[in-house]
Amino acid sequence: MKIFSKEQIYEGDRLTIKKQNISSADLMERAGISLFNWLDARLQGAPVPILIFCGIGNNGGDGLVLARHLITHGYNVKTFIVDYSDSRSKDFLVNYERLKETTKDWPTSLHEHDSLPEITTKDIIVDAIFGVGLNRPIAGWVVNLFEHFKTSGALTISIDMPSGLFTDKIPENENEVVSSNFILSFQTPKLVFFLPEAAKYIEQWEALDIGIDPEYLQHTETEAEILGKFDVLPMYKQRHRYSHKGTFGHGLIIGGSYGKIGAVQLASRAVLAAGAGLVTAYVPKCGYIPLQTAFPEAMVITDTHKKVITNINYNIQPTVIGIGVGIGTERKTIQAFTTFLKSNTVPLVIDADALNILSKHKNLLAYLKPDTILTPHPKELERLIGPWKDDFDKLEKAKAFVKKYNVLVLIKGAHSIAVYRDKFYINSTGNPGLATGGTGDVLTGVITGLLAQGYTALEAVCFGMYLHGKSADIAVETKGYQSLIASDVVSNLSKAYLDLFRQPEPPVQEK
Repeated sequence: MKIFSKEQIYEGDRLTIKKQNISSADLMERAGISLFNWLDARLQGAPVPILIFCGIGNNGGDGLVLARHLITHGYNVKTFIVDYSDSRSKDFLVNYERLKETTKDWPTSLHEHDSLPEITTKDIIVDAIFGVGLNRPIAGWVVNLFEHFKTSGALTISIDMPSGLFTDKIPENENEVVSSNFILSFQTPKLVFFLPEAAKYIEQWEALDIGIDPEYLQHTETEAEILGKFDVLPMYKQRHRYSHKGTFGHGLIIGGSYGKIGAVQLASRAVLAAGAGLVTAYVPKCGYIPLQTAFPEAMVITDTHKKVITNINYNIQPTVIGIGVGIGTERKTIQAFTTFLKSNTVPLVIDADALNILSKHKNLLAYLKPDTILTPHPKELERLIGPWKDDFDKLEKAKAFVKKYNVLVLIKGAHSIAVYRDKFYINSTGNPGLATGGTGDVLTGVITGLLAQGYTALEAVCFGMYLHGKSADIAVETKGYQSLIASDVVSNLSKAYLDLFRQPEPPVQEK
């Protein structure tokens, strides 16, 4: 699913109005009806009090349309106009008059020195104050209203965006943003929904179709996309009946040190579980018996040193190499990694301490081959690209790094984001159970296994992070967040693959 910028949203509205020969008020009506249908389907006429707080721009206009349709269908609605300015949008005024014609209970205007309205935990708040066009500081009394929403304990639903949240920067004061329980975003989600620093404002969201021109949606290139099942399914490679283990490539995992051989075992298991034909682990001598015992499907090559890797030397021809898991940063290991990097010609996935070595020795970045994949968590990313002002700045710095070195960076997190060339690819799967040691090693293995099978670097990362997260989503149903461990993610990769082709169950028909 594409994620459109604020400017692209405005252009989509403009083009839709022109091509469909409708007015902007008609498009607002369509948006308001979509909001009503969503709420009506869930409330089913329940008499719960609904308090709609409307700004004086187009977001407020959407709220007024919603209020009108709720009232005409018998809902208990009270509408407030948050009068933060003397300037009102044209379509706001149109729908203000329409609402006044619908009910004798006219909207209540809220001004700076007015008392805040009573809100109880039994109410539903609809936040329609500011939308994507917010470009001004928020008045203190409006911030107090936001705080009133929060302390009331009422369920809060925001239209399009939580009021006070920007599409292109993180607010400096968290009190200046409405804390939403649910966001009803028009047509597509916004990039800010998936950034860690905005998580405190966003619990759940849903995109509502308001009929934006389909050609515009299909053909407009966006800077960001969120990847769901039907985005990654076309990447899936079918297997020929006469294929064999050599058909699906040979992954080599280089890593491990004394006490950290488990990282290599997890990554190596994931290589095969992702579909590679063969996997070899290159480890210090201390890893030989553990790997041969715990994971008989893997072949093992050992370094001359017992506890750490000091000389990367092998006589096989791997299709792809994953390096760094558990490898450590001993001086001899850094030397071995440096020598390896200068001579390597095989596609690479670089993780963990191999990333930390690159951070300390940035001259080595020049030796990375095009489309090398780097998989840092946020702290490892900071060591690579330097500190950032906020999450938007982080993405821009990551993009500059990617373009400079012609690599692909996968920023691991609750919504992992792949940065490749000029685009961001955001994962939709995964859960808090992944916040446990070893899951990053598994992800390295999955991506390595996909590359071995002939997936491109971008396909391997996008498909890999989706499968990895989906596996965790399946595992957590029986394990719970707290008890999920990295091995569970490997074990459920098969179910993640099967889920790609599982059709949704039909709704139960009432007799």
